[in-house]
Amino acid sequence: MEILGYLAAILIGLVMGLIGGGGSILSVPIFVYIFGFDPITATTLSLFVVGTTSLVGTTGFMRQKLIDFRTAFIFGVPSILGVLFSRRLIIPHLPDYIINRWGITMTKDMFLLLLFAILMLISSFKMIRKTERPFGRKENGNNYTILLSQGLLVGIITGLIGAGGGFLIVPALVMLIGLPMKRAVATSLFIISMNSLLGFASSLKMITADWGFLAIFTSLSVIGIFIGIGISKKIDGRKLKPIFGYIVWVMGLFIIIKEIFFKQ
Repeated sequence: MEILGYLAAILIGLVMGLIGGGGSILSVPIFVYIFGFDPITATTLSLFVVGTTSLVGTTGFMRQKLIDFRTAFIFGVPSILGVLFSRRLIIPHLPDYIINRWGITMTKDMFLLLLFAILMLISSFKMIRKTERPFGRKENGNNYTILLSQGLLVGIITGLIGAGGGFLIVPALVMLIGLPMKRAVATSLFIISMNSLLGFASSLKMITADWGFLAIFTSLSVIGIFIGIGISKKIDGRKLKPIFGYIVWVMGLFIIIKEIFFKQ
């Protein structure tokens, strides 16, 4: 099982390199169900893997001058505030039992995993849906206001469940301000790296990090993102999104069924 988990680390990076996000949504289930970490530790480790992999992936895009730093700043500042809000205020103050009455018991760990599974289902539908609204660049106040609010939302999600939020960032950059797909992917990875690494740094007091394990897992994910970036030069990542969307959909359903019906 652990070998399968390490192979999945490569897949995480591969998908991130191809479509600018999405692969990170696999990391938490891998850490919980294959390596046996609790959800708080899993989301924190996920932030490190996602952040480091994204940061390394952006180096190639920087050389190609594909990152829109102005947009990354507009989206990234409220996103960082969202991450800090989740990791400093929400996570530490969640009660051990979210619901414990009327014969219904929902622990903090179960709540986080179900929240993550719901996000996986939403993400999968966005990936499976083939139609995308074509927008040109529209630099007006309304679009940038929406971009700021979406940045805050992505930050809160990133802080809560350890997913980078690329499936939200890329469509926002394409549809709201008209970034070309490759620039949106590059800019998304840069934003994800900032959010995730900050979220990890703000959560170190909550866990005991296994740096040896993190180094191996992250290195494999970094290998994957270079493979993904290389493939993306030959294959449009959007063509592969529906396939990956179905994988995410199945995993989301698996988490919901396991946590609700087979929780020991």
